[in-house]
Amino acid sequence: MDSVFTIVGTTMTIHLPEEIDHYTSDRLCTEADRLVLRKHIRCIVFDFARTEFMDSSGIGMLIGRYKRMRFMGGTVAAANVGERTKRMLELSGIGKIMDIYEGMPS
Repeated sequence: MDSVFTIVGTTMTIHLPEEIDHYTSDRLCTEADRLVLRKHIRCIVFDFARTEFMDSSGIGMLIGRYKRMRFMGGTVAAANVGERTKRMLELSGIGKIMDIYEGMPS
């Protein structure tokens, strides 16, 4: 799962898999939370470039990481978001709490 995470400075990019379900979400949460504390992360970017499917546990994973980062004074963004994923993020309310980018943020 290490190749899923890229860290540059205090920014961690999580390259999400093709499918985000309950099992995947749990693994991503555990590892992301560990790295946030260990590497003093202040920004998480969720990279949706490969993602085709995400269930409600994926939404929960995003909201949980948002809450954790906000508590720590950090930020969260979604990148490489296609139209389907963007619609799902907006319908779930995530579009109101984090920035959503069609490409990677600069």
